[in-house]
Amino acid sequence: MNSGNMQDFFKGKTILVTGATGFLAKVFIEKILRIQPEIHKLYLLLRASNSDLAVHRLQTEVFEIDLFRVLRGNLDKDFNYFISKKVVAVAGDVAIENFGIKDENLKNEIFEEIDILVHSAATTNFNERFDISMGVNTKGALHALNFAKNCQKLKVFVHISTAYVCGDANYEDGIVREKAFDMDQSLKGSSKLNIHNEMNLLEKKIAELQAMNADENTTKFALKDYGIERANLHGWPNTYVFTKAMGEMLLVHHKDNVRLIIIRPTMVTSTIQDPFPGWIEGQRTVDSMICAFGKGKLPCFLGHPKTVLDIIPADLVINCMIAAIVLNSKHAPENFIYNVSSSLRNPLKISDVHNISHQYFKKNPCLNKNGKPIVISKGIALKSLAAFNIYTEIKYVMPLKVLNLVNKMSCHSYQDAYDDNFKKIRIVKQLAKLYKPYVFFKLIFDDTNTENLRKETRGYNMENEILEFDPSSINWEDYMMNTHIPGLIKYTMK
Repeated sequence: MNSGNMQDFFKGKTILVTGATGFLAKVFIEKILRIQPEIHKLYLLLRASNSDLAVHRLQTEVFEIDLFRVLRGNLDKDFNYFISKKVVAVAGDVAIENFGIKDENLKNEIFEEIDILVHSAATTNFNERFDISMGVNTKGALHALNFAKNCQKLKVFVHISTAYVCGDANYEDGIVREKAFDMDQSLKGSSKLNIHNEMNLLEKKIAELQAMNADENTTKFALKDYGIERANLHGWPNTYVFTKAMGEMLLVHHKDNVRLIIIRPTMVTSTIQDPFPGWIEGQRTVDSMICAFGKGKLPCFLGHPKTVLDIIPADLVINCMIAAIVLNSKHAPENFIYNVSSSLRNPLKISDVHNISHQYFKKNPCLNKNGKPIVISKGIALKSLAAFNIYTEIKYVMPLKVLNLVNKMSCHSYQDAYDDNFKKIRIVKQLAKLYKPYVFFKLIFDDTNTENLRKETRGYNMENEILEFDPSSINWEDYMMNTHIPGLIKYTMK
């Protein structure tokens, strides 16, 4: 393979991307359109009831955002014309067979034309309703595979998963390898997982709630709790990774002759270089802790200081995905699962994130609602959940009870102070509950398949850039101080 062939591969190709308004999907779409303007067509599937709404969502949520400023600058006044010629918005829903595409002519056109299907659609909410998460993350994966089987020219099917499908099971050597699940594999020896049984139990649960005439709010929280219950029963910490794991099982079990690639990124963070440093959308896992700390709402960092936080910039994930597509498109890959991770080759510890965050916000403080700098202390690192509970009880809960009593006795003269402290406690507890499995995560992700892919890719330039996805190239302090945290402030802390 000669220099330039990597992007030449996409010349004249047609790609279908599901979940087109998602974070990683947008980075992929931008990259493909920028490096290969001679791509034939991009079909972009997104949730919408009709094509007009799909076009509107695509315009406002994808092509008008800052991520596309480089491409927009390159094309100048031709940008909108270029997008109209290369991109087709497809209204649909991955939770429905054939994506719920109502236009039969469009569906048949896609079946005939696409070379690559990138299944990116997912609900990433850790505590999503079980029915929604099951519909999108589990059934949606199977619907995408079945759709791919109808595509006459398909060369490769790419499924974007998460490395944390490993759950919190005990691995003998502490290493999570790039290995497929067995069908109906449970992470707990004491339980037996059956995906179809889980679907049936979910339907029964919904029927029970309907028979009780449960209102929408009651139903929502009941199904959230039920998802967590089922996930924990089988060894997964939350509904998100449980339903993603089941989706992977269905894909591997039913893939037949489809050339399947599964990309498993760890905690995805802002772009490190491409199309420019620091672009991010939404606060992702560790970001919530950093932002709350910067606003003075997180006086402590939960997690053992030596715990490795496995983060990876978004553009490195996409570069790996592009390399996997090109190098595995001509034959069914023997090793088709890729951990895109940093913990093995360039670990970043919680203590590092704590120190860097304190250093950054000390130099660049956030402003309060009155426009004054928020002075933060470094706070303390709490090494266990027990220590966290004792700390919050003594430091916040007990004083808050006293404040509440004084507030009531003084005709609510201290209501603002009480409300502020109540919110602070709530935020700290929510973050602790949400991220407990990750801030005490003891495993390291093996990336042998990804490293072999890097070796195959190394030296194959794409115009003036290398398709870089080597985590050992990242200087974490420089990235966090000068790229990631400034990106968080610019895009998510407005």
